[in-house]
Amino acid sequence: MELLSGVINIKDLSTVLVVLFSVLVLGYLLGRINIKGVSLGDAGVFIVALVCGALFFKVAPETGELLFSGSAKPFDFSDSLSLVESLGLVLFVTSVGFIAGPKFFGNFKRNFKSYVLLGSVIILAGGLAAVGCIYLGKVIGFGSSIESAEEFTAMISGLLSGALTSTTAFSASKATVDPSLQGLVSVGYGIAYIFGVIGVVLFVQLMPKITKANMEEERAKLVIKDQNAKPKKEVKLFHIDHMGIAAFSLAAIIGTFVGAIKIPLTGAGLSGTCFSLTSTGGCLLTALVMGHFGRIGKINIMPTETTLKLFRELGLVFFLAGAGIPGGAEFVENFDPMYFVYGVIMTILPMVVGFLFAKYVLKLSLLNNLGSITGGMTSTPALGTLIGTAGTEDVAAAYAATYPIALIAVVLVSQFLIILF
Repeated sequence: MELLSGVINIKDLSTVLVVLFSVLVLGYLLGRINIKGVSLGDAGVFIVALVCGALFFKVAPETGELLFSGSAKPFDFSDSLSLVESLGLVLFVTSVGFIAGPKFFGNFKRNFKSYVLLGSVIILAGGLAAVGCIYLGKVIGFGSSIESAEEFTAMISGLLSGALTSTTAFSASKATVDPSLQGLVSVGYGIAYIFGVIGVVLFVQLMPKITKANMEEERAKLVIKDQNAKPKKEVKLFHIDHMGIAAFSLAAIIGTFVGAIKIPLTGAGLSGTCFSLTSTGGCLLTALVMGHFGRIGKINIMPTETTLKLFRELGLVFFLAGAGIPGGAEFVENFDPMYFVYGVIMTILPMVVGFLFAKYVLKLSLLNNLGSITGGMTSTPALGTLIGTAGTEDVAAAYAATYPIALIAVVLVSQFLIILF
C-alpha cells in the first residue's frame, strides 16, 4: 500500500469507484427503456458516461488533465479511467475470442473471401466518405479554428478513426501527421467517436426489424455442419481452477505481448510508422486459438461459459464507462456542428454500403452480415448489442473474422488519407 500512496490517494480512489459504479447503475436503467422494440441496452452506460463527463468533468487546457469538478480539490481522472477502459477492452475481446474460438476457423474457412472483401469494402467506403468530406470542406469552408488544408486533413483523419471507433487508426494518424497537428486528430476523434458508437448499436437493432427477419430462422443459418466431424473421446482434463480464470489470464498475458509486436509500414525499422494488433487484437487472436483447441495435452485452457459471459459483460460496460466520461468532457470542449456531421457521414455510409454488399453480392445471412458489420466497423459495443438482439453467441465468429481485416485496412486508409491530401 505504501508503494501506491505516491501514485493515487485512497480518497481519490474511492471517488473514482463511486463515479464508475454510479454510471453503471444509471446506464443500465437507461438501457432498459424500450421504444418499439429498440433499446440502448449496454450503450445506455455509454450515454450516461457521456453526460457525466459533460456535466462534472473538464479538460485542463494547459495540461490536458481530466478534472472532476465534484470534488473540493479537483484531481486528474485520466489515468484511472484509462485503466478502466483498457481493462474492460481486454476482458471483452478475450471473452469474445474464447466464445468464438470453437466455431471460428470452420466459419472463417467457409467464408474467407467474403470476410476479407467485406472488411475491405467497409473501410474503403469510410475512406471515400472522408475524401468527399475533404473536398466538401474546400468548397464550403474548413470550419472554426481551421486555417489550412493540412489542418483540415488532420481533423478529418481524426474524425474517420472516431467514426469507425478505431483507436489503432487514431494512433496511426497521430504518428503520421506533423507533431503540431496531433491535437486536431485528437479533437476529431473525440467528436466523431460518440455517434460512431451509438450509430452502429442502433443499426444492428434496426436492420432485423426493417427487413422483418425471422430470428429463429436466422439463428439456424449460423449453425455450421461438419459432415466429417467425429465424436470426441471423453478425456479427463486437469483444471487449474474451476472457473477457468487462470486460462483466461494466460490468454490476456500472451495476447498483450502479441499485440505489442510492431510491424514497420513506412520508414526504416521502428523509426517510421508501424502497425501492431494492440492488446485488443492480440488478446482476440490468442483467445481464438486457445478457444479452438480447448486444451494443451491434458490441461484444460477453456474458461467456463459462466466466466466468459460475466467477463464479456463486465468488460463491455467498463470499456463504455472508461471511454465515455472523457469523451463527454472533450466533446463539450471541442464540439463543432459541421465536424459532427462529417463524422455521422463517415459512420453511416460504410455501414449501409457494407450491409448492401454483404446481402446482395456476398449473399451472407442476416446475422452473419451484421456480425461482420460490427467487426468491419471495429465496434465492440455493437457486438455486445447484437448478441442480445440475435439471441446467440455465434455472431461473435463473424465479428472475429472481419475485425483483423478491418483493423489493418483502417490503419492504411488513415495514413494514405494524410499522405495524399
